[in-house]
Amino acid sequence: MTEHDAQPLTILIVEDEPKLGQLLVDYLQAADFHTHWLTRGDKVVDYLHQSPPALILLDLMLPGRDGLSLCRDIRHFSDVPIVMMTAKTEEIDRLLGLEIGADDYICKPYSPREVVARVKAIIRRSYRPLAALPVPSPLLIDENRFKASYRAMPLDLTPAEFRLLKILASEPGKVFSRETLLNQLYDDYRVVTDRTIDSHIKNLRRKLESLTEDVPFIRAVYGMGYRWEAEPCELI
Repeated sequence: MTEHDAQPLTILIVEDEPKLGQLLVDYLQAADFHTHWLTRGDKVVDYLHQSPPALILLDLMLPGRDGLSLCRDIRHFSDVPIVMMTAKTEEIDRLLGLEIGADDYICKPYSPREVVARVKAIIRRSYRPLAALPVPSPLLIDENRFKASYRAMPLDLTPAEFRLLKILASEPGKVFSRETLLNQLYDDYRVVTDRTIDSHIKNLRRKLESLTEDVPFIRAVYGMGYRWEAEPCELI
C-alpha cells in the first residue's frame, strides 16, 4: 500500500469567492478528499513547501498574487497537478494557462460535479495506485442546466440534438432505429420523417467531431439505424 492509498488525498483550493470556495470544499469532501482552502495568492507557495497537496485548483484572479504567475513559479519546484479556474474565456488565456505548466483548466461558471470528475481523472493519471477511483467520462451531460461538454469543451446543441445525444450516449453499442429515435425525441405527435433524424445526426456528429478527430462517435448501421461508438456519457 502506498502513501496515497493509506489516507485521503488533499486538494488545495485557491479561490477568493466565498461561495465558490465553500461549494468546492463541500463537493470534494463528499467525494472523500481532504481539502485546504486559501483565499489569497501570496499564501500559496509557503503552504506548498509545508504541506504538498495531491492537486491544486487555482483561480486565475486572486488578491495578493495572480494564478498565472503562481503556476509559473510552482513549476520551478513542483510537478503537482494544477487545474486553472477562470471566468476569462478568451483563447489566449486558455493557451497561456496551459503553456506555463497547468494540467487543465475549467471555465466559470462550472458544475461542481464536473470539477470533481476532472480532479479524479487527473489524479488517476498522476497516481496510478488509485485505480479504484471511478473513471469519469469525457462526455458530461448536465440535464438540469441543459448543457453538454466533451473534454471540458462546451457543445452548442439544439434541444433536439441535446436529447438525441443523451439517448445515444446513455447506451453505447445499442442500435436505435430511426423510428425509435423519433418517438423519443418528439412526444407531441408532430409529423416528422426519417430524414429529420438523419439531419439531426449529421449536425450532432459535425459538432462532436469539431472537438476531436480521434473518436468515432456515431455510426450508421445500414438498414437499422444508429449507435453510439464512444464511451458512455456521465449525467451530472
